[in-house]
Amino acid sequence: MAMQDDVLQELKNQLGTSTGALKANLGKLRTGRANVAILDDVRVDYYGVPTPLNQCASMQVADARLIVVKPYDKQLLTSIEKAIMAADVGITPQSDGDVIRLPIPGLTEDRRKDLVKQAKHRGEDARIAMRNHRRDANEMLKELEKDKDISQDDLKRSLEKVQAELDRGIAKVDEMIGVKEKEILEI
Repeated sequence: MAMQDDVLQELKNQLGTSTGALKANLGKLRTGRANVAILDDVRVDYYGVPTPLNQCASMQVADARLIVVKPYDKQLLTSIEKAIMAADVGITPQSDGDVIRLPIPGLTEDRRKDLVKQAKHRGEDARIAMRNHRRDANEMLKELEKDKDISQDDLKRSLEKVQAELDRGIAKVDEMIGVKEKEILEI
Protein backbone atom coordinates (compact mmCIF):
# COMPACT_ATOMS: atom_id res chain seq x y z
CA MET A 1 0.00 0.00 0.00
CA ALA A 2 2.97 2.29 0.53
CA MET A 3 3.79 2.74 -3.15
CA GLN A 4 0.44 4.20 -4.14
CA ASP A 5 0.51 6.35 -1.01
CA ASP A 6 3.85 7.77 -2.18
CA VAL A 7 2.33 8.59 -5.59
CA LEU A 8 -0.63 10.26 -3.91
CA GLN A 9 1.62 12.27 -1.57
CA GLU A 10 3.74 13.40 -4.53
CA LEU A 11 0.55 14.50 -6.32
CA LYS A 12 -0.54 16.50 -3.27
CA ASN A 13 2.85 18.24 -3.19
CA GLN A 14 2.68 19.06 -6.90
CA LEU A 15 -0.88 20.40 -6.60
CA GLY A 16 0.22 22.55 -3.66
CA THR A 17 3.10 23.90 -5.74
CA SER A 18 0.70 24.76 -8.59
CA THR A 19 -1.63 26.53 -6.16
CA GLY A 20 1.27 28.49 -4.65
CA ALA A 21 2.48 29.54 -8.08
CA LEU A 22 -1.03 30.74 -8.98
CA LYS A 23 -1.24 32.71 -5.74
CA ALA A 24 2.07 34.43 -6.54
CA ASN A 25 0.93 35.13 -10.10
CA LEU A 26 -2.37 36.61 -8.97
CA GLY A 27 -0.56 38.77 -6.41
CA LYS A 28 1.29 40.47 -9.23
CA LEU A 29 -1.91 41.58 -10.96
CA ARG A 30 -2.51 45.25 -10.27
CA THR A 31 -5.98 45.69 -8.83
CA GLY A 32 -6.13 49.41 -8.13
CA ARG A 33 -4.95 48.86 -4.57
CA ALA A 34 -1.40 49.27 -3.39
CA ASN A 35 0.39 45.93 -3.16
CA VAL A 36 4.17 45.59 -2.98
CA ALA A 37 3.96 42.23 -4.80
CA ILE A 38 3.71 44.12 -8.10
CA LEU A 39 7.35 45.16 -7.55
CA ASP A 40 8.66 41.60 -7.05
CA ASP A 41 10.13 41.39 -10.55
CA VAL A 42 11.86 44.80 -10.43
CA ARG A 43 15.65 44.48 -10.63
CA VAL A 44 17.84 47.47 -9.73
CA ASP A 45 21.35 47.98 -11.13
CA TYR A 46 23.20 47.91 -7.78
CA TYR A 47 26.85 48.61 -8.58
CA GLY A 48 26.60 46.63 -11.81
CA VAL A 49 24.63 43.71 -10.36
CA PRO A 50 20.90 43.30 -11.07
CA THR A 51 19.46 43.11 -7.56
CA PRO A 52 15.83 42.59 -6.48
CA LEU A 53 14.27 45.86 -5.33
CA ASN A 54 13.34 44.44 -1.93
CA GLN A 55 17.06 43.83 -1.20
CA CYS A 56 18.14 47.42 -1.74
CA ALA A 57 15.10 49.35 -0.47
CA SER A 58 12.27 49.07 2.01
CA MET A 59 8.79 49.04 0.53
CA GLN A 60 5.67 49.99 2.43
CA VAL A 61 2.03 50.46 1.59
CA ALA A 62 1.34 53.95 2.94
CA ASP A 63 -2.37 53.84 2.14
CA ALA A 64 -4.74 52.03 -0.23
CA ARG A 65 -3.34 53.79 -3.30
CA LEU A 66 0.29 54.55 -2.43
CA ILE A 67 3.48 52.52 -2.16
CA VAL A 68 6.53 54.18 -0.62
CA VAL A 69 9.99 52.89 -1.57
CA LYS A 70 12.88 54.04 0.63
CA PRO A 71 16.33 53.03 -0.63
CA TYR A 72 18.90 51.88 1.90
CA ASP A 73 21.48 53.89 -0.05
CA LYS A 74 20.29 57.32 -1.30
CA GLN A 75 22.62 57.06 -4.31
CA LEU A 76 20.33 54.33 -5.63
CA LEU A 77 17.33 56.66 -5.93
CA THR A 78 17.67 57.29 -9.67
CA SER A 79 18.59 53.65 -10.37
CA ILE A 80 15.44 52.50 -8.57
CA GLU A 81 13.32 54.99 -10.51
CA LYS A 82 14.77 53.76 -13.79
CA ALA A 83 14.26 50.12 -12.79
CA ILE A 84 10.59 50.72 -11.92
CA MET A 85 10.04 52.49 -15.24
CA ALA A 86 11.84 49.70 -17.13
CA ALA A 87 9.82 46.99 -15.36
CA ASP A 88 6.67 48.44 -16.95
CA VAL A 89 4.42 47.91 -13.93
CA GLY A 90 2.14 50.71 -15.11
CA ILE A 91 3.11 53.16 -12.37
CA THR A 92 5.12 56.36 -12.70
CA PRO A 93 7.50 56.82 -9.76
CA GLN A 94 7.65 60.20 -8.03
CA SER A 95 10.84 61.03 -6.14
CA ASP A 96 11.36 63.75 -3.53
CA GLY A 97 15.09 63.09 -2.99
CA ASP A 98 14.51 60.83 0.01
CA VAL A 99 11.85 58.32 -0.99
CA ILE A 100 10.03 57.24 -4.13
CA ARG A 101 6.26 57.37 -4.07
CA LEU A 102 4.27 55.13 -6.37
CA PRO A 103 0.68 56.36 -6.62
CA ILE A 104 -1.57 53.57 -7.85
CA PRO A 105 -4.01 54.98 -10.41
CA GLY A 106 -7.63 53.90 -10.39
CA LEU A 107 -8.65 51.31 -12.94
CA THR A 108 -11.00 51.94 -15.85
CA GLU A 109 -13.82 49.49 -16.51
CA ASP A 110 -12.06 48.17 -19.62
CA ARG A 111 -8.83 47.66 -17.70
CA ARG A 112 -10.74 45.82 -14.95
CA LYS A 113 -12.29 43.47 -17.51
CA ASP A 114 -8.87 42.87 -19.04
CA LEU A 115 -7.40 42.07 -15.61
CA VAL A 116 -10.24 39.62 -14.93
CA LYS A 117 -9.45 37.89 -18.23
CA GLN A 118 -5.78 37.70 -17.24
CA ALA A 119 -6.69 36.23 -13.84
CA LYS A 120 -8.95 33.62 -15.46
CA HIS A 121 -6.21 32.75 -17.96
CA ARG A 122 -3.71 32.25 -15.13
CA GLY A 123 -6.27 30.10 -13.35
CA GLU A 124 -6.71 27.96 -16.46
CA ASP A 125 -2.93 27.56 -16.71
CA ALA A 126 -2.92 26.30 -13.11
CA ARG A 127 -5.77 23.86 -13.88
CA ILE A 128 -3.85 22.53 -16.90
CA ALA A 129 -0.75 22.01 -14.76
CA MET A 130 -2.83 20.16 -12.19
CA ARG A 131 -4.39 17.91 -14.83
CA ASN A 132 -0.88 17.13 -16.09
CA HIS A 133 0.12 16.15 -12.55
CA ARG A 134 -2.95 13.88 -12.39
CA ARG A 135 -1.98 12.25 -15.69
CA ASP A 136 1.55 11.60 -14.38
CA ALA A 137 0.22 10.12 -11.13
CA ASN A 138 -2.23 7.90 -13.02
CA GLU A 139 0.56 6.66 -15.30
CA MET A 140 2.73 5.83 -12.28
CA LEU A 141 -0.12 3.91 -10.65
CA LYS A 142 -0.86 1.98 -13.85
CA GLU A 143 2.82 1.15 -14.14
CA LEU A 144 2.77 -0.19 -10.57
CA GLU A 145 -0.24 -2.36 -11.44
CA LYS A 146 1.44 -3.55 -14.65
CA ASP A 147 4.55 -4.54 -12.67
CA LYS A 148 2.25 -6.43 -10.25
CA ASP A 149 3.26 -4.18 -7.34
CA ILE A 150 -0.39 -3.36 -6.65
CA SER A 151 -3.66 -5.15 -7.43
CA GLN A 152 -6.37 -3.97 -9.82
CA ASP A 153 -8.59 -3.09 -6.86
CA ASP A 154 -5.81 -0.99 -5.32
CA LEU A 155 -5.30 0.69 -8.69
CA LYS A 156 -8.99 1.56 -8.94
CA ARG A 157 -9.10 2.95 -5.39
CA SER A 158 -5.89 4.92 -5.96
CA LEU A 159 -7.17 6.40 -9.24
CA GLU A 160 -10.31 7.54 -7.41
CA LYS A 161 -8.17 9.15 -4.70
CA VAL A 162 -6.08 10.92 -7.37
CA GLN A 163 -9.24 12.29 -8.96
CA ALA A 164 -10.55 13.43 -5.57
CA GLU A 165 -7.26 15.29 -4.91
CA LEU A 166 -7.45 16.92 -8.33
CA ASP A 167 -11.05 18.00 -7.67
CA ARG A 168 -9.99 19.60 -4.37
CA GLY A 169 -7.08 21.37 -6.08
CA ILE A 170 -9.25 22.72 -8.89
CA ALA A 171 -11.88 23.88 -6.38
CA LYS A 172 -9.15 25.82 -4.57
CA VAL A 173 -8.04 27.40 -7.87
CA ASP A 174 -11.63 28.36 -8.66
CA GLU A 175 -11.98 29.92 -5.21
CA MET A 176 -8.77 31.91 -5.64
CA ILE A 177 -9.86 33.18 -9.07
CA GLY A 178 -13.27 34.15 -7.68
CA VAL A 179 -11.68 36.14 -4.84
CA LYS A 180 -9.28 37.90 -7.23
CA GLU A 181 -12.09 38.67 -9.68
CA LYS A 182 -14.16 40.21 -6.89
CA GLU A 183 -11.12 42.22 -5.74
CA ILE A 184 -10.48 43.51 -9.28
CA LEU A 185 -14.09 44.48 -9.97
CA GLU A 186 -14.49 46.19 -6.57
CA ILE A 187 -14.56 49.96 -7.01
